[in-house]
Parts: sequence; C-alpha cells; structure tokens
Amino acid sequence: MGDYSKALEFCEKAHKIFEKALPPNHPNLATSYNNIGQVYKDMGNYSKALEYYEKALKIREKALPSNHPDLATSYTCIGQVYNAMS
Repeated sequence: MGDYSKALEFCEKAHKIFEKALPPNHPNLATSYNNIGQVYKDMGNYSKALEYYEKALKIREKALPSNHPDLATSYTCIGQVYNAMS
C-alpha cells in the first residue's frame, strides 16, 4: 500500500510549479492533472480521480491534435475509473 498523502503532496507541489511556469493549456499541466487523478484512483476515490482525469482531457483536447496518443491515455484513464466504479 502506498503513502497516498505523500504522493498527493508531491503531485500537488509539482502542479503548482507547472501552473506558475506554463500557459493554462500546456500539455504538461494535463500530465500533472493525470498524475493527481492516478493517486486518487489508487486511493479508491473515484469521483475525485474522474475530476482530475477530465481536467487533463479538456487541456489535451485543446492543446493536442485529435489523434495524439495522450488523448488515448486520457480516455483509457477515464474508462478505467468508470469500470472501477461499477
């Protein structure tokens, strides 16, 4: 079992740096949201995971071409959360 509070702490620290350093729709912000979502998913907090995965998807849809592999990553993560919720 992981140390989820530490994982969230460091993911959120990284995200704050990205927010200050990058434009609002930068793909690295999406990756950061995805990482936070992954921690919440691992914790079993699926609604929170979904919230962060959807934030990542919104950025990726704006910043990347429609056939970019990172979009597939977002769709997969969201699908896995819905699967875990059922």
